[in-house]
Amino acid sequence: MTREQVFWGWGEPGAGPVMPAHAEAWLREQVGVPGGVVSQPVALEDVRLREPALPAGLRERLVEIAGAGGVRDDREIRVLRAAGKSYLDLLAQRAGACEDAPDAVVEPASHEQVLAVLQACNDAGVAVVPFGGGTSVVGGVAPARGRWEALVSLDLGRMDALVEVDRRSLIARLQPGLRLPEADHRLAAHGLTLGHFPQSYEWATVGGCVAARSAGQASSGFGRIDANLVAARAATPLGDWATLPVPASAAGPSLRQLLAGSEGALGVLTEVTLRVRPLPAERRYEGWFLRSFGEGWEVLRALAQDGLAPDVARLSDEPETRMSLALAGRHGVKGLLGAAVLRARGFADGCLLICGWEGTADARRGEAARRLRAAGAMAAGRSPGEAWLRARYAGPHLRDDLLDRGVLVETLETAATWTGLGDLYRAVRDALAGALPGAHVACHVSHVYATGASLYFTVLAAQDRDDPAGQWRRAKDAACAAIVGAGGTLSHHHAIGRDHAPWLAEEVGALGLEVLRAVKERVDPAGILNPGKLLPAAAAG
Repeated sequence: MTREQVFWGWGEPGAGPVMPAHAEAWLREQVGVPGGVVSQPVALEDVRLREPALPAGLRERLVEIAGAGGVRDDREIRVLRAAGKSYLDLLAQRAGACEDAPDAVVEPASHEQVLAVLQACNDAGVAVVPFGGGTSVVGGVAPARGRWEALVSLDLGRMDALVEVDRRSLIARLQPGLRLPEADHRLAAHGLTLGHFPQSYEWATVGGCVAARSAGQASSGFGRIDANLVAARAATPLGDWATLPVPASAAGPSLRQLLAGSEGALGVLTEVTLRVRPLPAERRYEGWFLRSFGEGWEVLRALAQDGLAPDVARLSDEPETRMSLALAGRHGVKGLLGAAVLRARGFADGCLLICGWEGTADARRGEAARRLRAAGAMAAGRSPGEAWLRARYAGPHLRDDLLDRGVLVETLETAATWTGLGDLYRAVRDALAGALPGAHVACHVSHVYATGASLYFTVLAAQDRDDPAGQWRRAKDAACAAIVGAGGTLSHHHAIGRDHAPWLAEEVGALGLEVLRAVKERVDPAGILNPGKLLPAAAAG
């Protein structure tokens, strides 16, 4: 295997945390799996692939553009670019079902090369799927061939420069293939950081985050990636699409925001200009307990509306808190406080809140702490917050272990106003529980705003060994219907991709969908850019 991600899971071979031994008993009791390894991924040589089928002459033209090393069609690279990291993606990858893998992977090194690749593929009638870190969990990088006989993956990994830093304006110009850890490493030399920390941080790219309208774990304080987007440049089959790096503009609707969230379907991002911030002088992460989920989000609502919300505000509901305590072991919150203390103080069935403060926020943190205590919250000290901080990127790694043990494990997220949050929470929770009897359904508030909050659900259930993909599709359909019915958004930060596309009209309306189609048809008249993503298939006329 190369230095890149393993094709069937998360990260590099052998890297990252593994599931603790004591979790086996919890899985047997709460999820109903027998314990032990029951499933393993196929070997690379056993993955099912079709032969590359580029039209005559196209490979040679692509080599002229990107160089001999910039065009690959070996088994390994094709499999590595055949899917993202959703549960459905991983089910297929682990089973070796990669028949729709791209025919070739092209790695351009500049904006001009991206333009030339798109024009070559457009002329040849070949679909193009842009690829950054490959972390999409909604089918955003899956090669949806449809009517396309040939398809290439446009890997932007060679375009990984920090082009320019404007320290005076606190903005930076970056190429799209730059991974977030490397971006922060290079910015740190200037005393700066992006301040964008999604759970996919280890592998996500700057361009991928913008293309998916990502929200990092500190976005309650620092803002989502789209809120920090100052300018963008994209390549389309018809030419350049670029916006000015200005702090604000009233020159019509925001075209840079049309590129944000476009998932490569309206153009391939080749450069983004983002707000950056000084490295924090200090960080303080701490834990609090509240007696109920509803009580907790009411406190967060008041803090957000009074400008006192933490930079990181993560409130777990009762099932997620119980799961966290059960799996934490002696170094987690349960070990630090003790179950007896929680029972004695009336928080045995309560909810854990993690508050993170980046930079000098003593006055804001002090007032927030006073409000939390006044609302009946119990301070758990800094250790729970620091434990969460150390483990905040562990989830994708642990999912591989869970899949080995026959566990359906997936997440979904949404958002609503504070007024609608309770109905949305109950509707989605009940829909998932109804579709997956015996499942463990957990949730947390992951981002807060003055007007509302996002809800992030995690589902664990015993996998249907006969039809694992259908089992999750039925549950996801039920959850999407519940979200739409309760007035929530289909996606707060995971984008639309392939999986949510059939539901998009429910959120933006039929006319809104036609507006997006009109833009797509103007910048990509042949429809080669990331087909099957963002926009649902048009009804047959």
